[in-house]
Amino acid sequence: MRSLKLLAQSTASTIAAEFTPKQKVDSSYQSEAQLEKELIATLQAQGYGYAPISDEKSLESNLRTKLEELNSTTLSDTEWRRFFAQVLSRANASIVEKSVLIQEDYIQPLERDNGSIINFKLIDKADIHKNSLQVINQYEATTPTRSHRYDVTILVNGLPLVHIELKRRGVSLKEAFNQINRYGRESFFSGNALFEFVQIFVISNGTQSKYYSNTTRDFHIKTQNGIKTTKTSNSFEFTSYFSDEKNTIINDLIDFAKSFFARHTLLNILCHYCVLDVDRKLLVLRPYQIAACEKILQQIAISYHNKFYEKSSEQKSGGYIWHTTGSGKTLTSFKTAQLVSKIQEIAKVLFVVDRKDLDYQTMREYDRFQKGAATGSKSTKELQSRLNSTDKSHKIIITTIQKLSRFIAQAEKDHTIFNEHIVMIFDECHRSQFGQMQKDISKAFKKLYLFGFTGTPIFAANALGFETTQRVFGACLHRYTIIHAIRDHNVLPFRVSYHTTAKLKSQPIQDEQVPAIDTEEILLAKERISHITRYILEHFTTQTKRSSTYTINGKHTKGFNAIFATQSIPMAMRYYEEFKRQQASLPESQRLKVGIIYSYAPNDEQEEESSEDTTALPKSQRDFLDAAINDYNAIFACRFDSSADNFQNYYKDFSLKLKNRELDLAIVVNMFLTGFDATTLNTLYVDKSLRYHGLLQAYSRTNRILNSIKSFGNIIAFRDLQRNTDDALALFSDENAKGIVFLRSLEEYLHGYTDEKGDKHKGYHELLHTLQTRFPLANFLESTLKQSDKRDFLALFGEILKLRNILEVFDDFSDPLSERDRQDYQSYYIDTYESLRAKDQAEKHSVLDEVEFEVELLKQVEVSIEYILELIATYHRHKDKGSYERILKLLDSSLSLRSKKELLLRFIQSLNPQSNVEKDFSTYIAARKDESLDTIITELDLKPKETRAFMQDSFERGELRDYGRAFGEILPPSPLFGKGAEQTHKVREKALEKLQAFFELFKGLELRQER
Repeated sequence: MRSLKLLAQSTASTIAAEFTPKQKVDSSYQSEAQLEKELIATLQAQGYGYAPISDEKSLESNLRTKLEELNSTTLSDTEWRRFFAQVLSRANASIVEKSVLIQEDYIQPLERDNGSIINFKLIDKADIHKNSLQVINQYEATTPTRSHRYDVTILVNGLPLVHIELKRRGVSLKEAFNQINRYGRESFFSGNALFEFVQIFVISNGTQSKYYSNTTRDFHIKTQNGIKTTKTSNSFEFTSYFSDEKNTIINDLIDFAKSFFARHTLLNILCHYCVLDVDRKLLVLRPYQIAACEKILQQIAISYHNKFYEKSSEQKSGGYIWHTTGSGKTLTSFKTAQLVSKIQEIAKVLFVVDRKDLDYQTMREYDRFQKGAATGSKSTKELQSRLNSTDKSHKIIITTIQKLSRFIAQAEKDHTIFNEHIVMIFDECHRSQFGQMQKDISKAFKKLYLFGFTGTPIFAANALGFETTQRVFGACLHRYTIIHAIRDHNVLPFRVSYHTTAKLKSQPIQDEQVPAIDTEEILLAKERISHITRYILEHFTTQTKRSSTYTINGKHTKGFNAIFATQSIPMAMRYYEEFKRQQASLPESQRLKVGIIYSYAPNDEQEEESSEDTTALPKSQRDFLDAAINDYNAIFACRFDSSADNFQNYYKDFSLKLKNRELDLAIVVNMFLTGFDATTLNTLYVDKSLRYHGLLQAYSRTNRILNSIKSFGNIIAFRDLQRNTDDALALFSDENAKGIVFLRSLEEYLHGYTDEKGDKHKGYHELLHTLQTRFPLANFLESTLKQSDKRDFLALFGEILKLRNILEVFDDFSDPLSERDRQDYQSYYIDTYESLRAKDQAEKHSVLDEVEFEVELLKQVEVSIEYILELIATYHRHKDKGSYERILKLLDSSLSLRSKKELLLRFIQSLNPQSNVEKDFSTYIAARKDESLDTIITELDLKPKETRAFMQDSFERGELRDYGRAFGEILPPSPLFGKGAEQTHKVREKALEKLQAFFELFKGLELRQER
């Protein structure tokens, strides 16, 4: 028998089966230098060579030597200089382009002196152990303004591909992340810019260790200028722990070094478990994702050699992966399919979904990871064509279980494909895939390897007469439950509140819990529907944090959005009508954009709903849906209706607008409660019976990580779901998981609590008392504070901001800190940080290395330019001193507007009795923009037309991009290589600095009339 070749897999598993922590024998103080020394010794013991490299010249010399060794050749000096200049140190090459070189274009043509061309490898991915690993430390990067010394760097074939930033024990891990960001802004690009090749960053304070990709850092700092930050979802929240197969976190630095930096592990991750998506973001798989991929690869090998696929009586040729909802299942399945497709003996890899909308969604997701990596099948005929094709580009096929079942029914029994080795991966293997169609598929394909992915398996307890997941797919190969995901900060915890919506025998229901009322008449009562609708409208702004500002897809966005899950179509219809009625009396600026979507389901208890069938709806429900779609068309300038083909387009558009935060509230029955991912969604309103996997799936729509403002998924239940919630949690994680999965009570956050580890957490009241006692506003003068006091103030007020972010969504929370005092403290908070940051520019070490600055949380209390203009208009009309003082206070306490303070105050001074504030403001800003940009163009000799177009595009996008062709085209002509290249780089950096400052100054002002 031939040996099955599992490409891209080494003999050792990348993730350890079980990691045993090292015994801690020394608890004495350990400096950062001692930590660094111990780490290097550990790496040397694992086969890393130590290289005494601390400057640019020796780094390049070592790189040449190692690449020559890898390629078994010797280059002449001219050959090396030519290759180095053209490929490795291009002045305008971005981090993205360098990532492409490592991940995709790692074999480059090299021209020899005699004119011949050879293939020259930067890294060997076919045989990972041919790559050289070295460790260096205290590398010095020098720029015209200052020098940096980097802690520890891993060289792969001489290229710095992994950088490690260390902090001493007790220092916040986030400060190591911030330190790397500072290097990115100030020095990674220096000299030959080889440090922009870094693919993975590791941060550790000895006690905790995490890793993340270069684009997590890169996309973070691209939208950041000093403290004027607009974070994206590529920030500290997207750093990852490393763990073993049992999901035990490997935190200690030396333990981390022995596992993550084991030679085969690190090289496997760099070579095989990174995905450079179509947006050119580098995604590095998390340990549980890698473990799942390898478990499936191993199971295929075992089944192939033992012919388990012939034993149809018991499912041994496959298995299922239990990874909780929101943990990156699609990326895991994509990487698995990609690796399996490289196995020569496997004819096809089919990714099977159970709904047409998921077919479309999965194709979009797979295309996001790699364009064209998988092919879809719009019809059964097209599926047949894909299965018949020998084209390797058709090896991964995405299809629905319905199309696959029809193909089997129509195909000849001896069709070639039925005797080929086929791997099928079922997405979210719910009970809808456990019926006759699935049995027909298993019977038809004679050499089938069947795998399922699910966040909520079907066990005997929740099978309700159906098959269990294990009986259909085989054993659980790997599991990563919701308790693991929340612990690792890969998904958010939940806050669940239960609200009284009815009375029994005139007595109010106690404990804010609603008893199980099954009477349809009571549930659909006009008074109840009206009460719940009013509650949602009154609390929506707080619960979805509409006062907070963040960026998604390059656009400034306020707050999050919500789904309202209702029991039945009639109930959904009544709620929709009631929202329209109650919102009619509200000012347009306060109205929510409410949409409704439903389709036919045989009964309202069905947990999954087809998005295809509207024709079977009763006429009254179909007519209502058409009327609601017309409302939607009017809001978004669309032309949809409920006809079969058009409804599919409505569904896709509805889904997209919900994901992009263009729709505030979606009223649904069963749709979007499974398989729908939207990071902007933070709240689920529930007037519906939910249980077991359906409950956890629905709750999990809200807990995708986006930024530090979104710190939990918010569940507002108008039914008594507490028992069902406890049962679901016990089934899918642990009976004792409440402390991790759910937020604590209002009282605990106000007065303090002790967590499961025994750690004590101060309450909001105690923190405020400390603030007002130690830093009273009456004598708070930032300039008189000692440096240690400044650090303590930043840390204390940061803790208050984080706790207040949680407390705000509690209906009963009343902040004892007045709005005026909060603004004053916030102004001092920003001033203190800015003064320390300025000091940090001149010194190597700053107290800022030990303090987190909660930029994103400050954004929650931002004021709009519209409101400032209203105050300016009031002051202009009445010369009201109070209005002027309020303007100054708001500008000082606003992150986005304080940089515009001088600009706005000059506008006030320019006003005369005949001025129209709103009209004159637009004219004033346009004139100042033109003047400022003309000055920059003249000073730096930029191309005028290209620069103006570039900046206009940046304002429209909401982001200034210094990568790609557009930025390079605004610069004056200059040499890319030789002595002039350094000057080119300086011009580039100066232009970026000036244009970024210009962008930040006028950002948010030029769109004034469009808002």
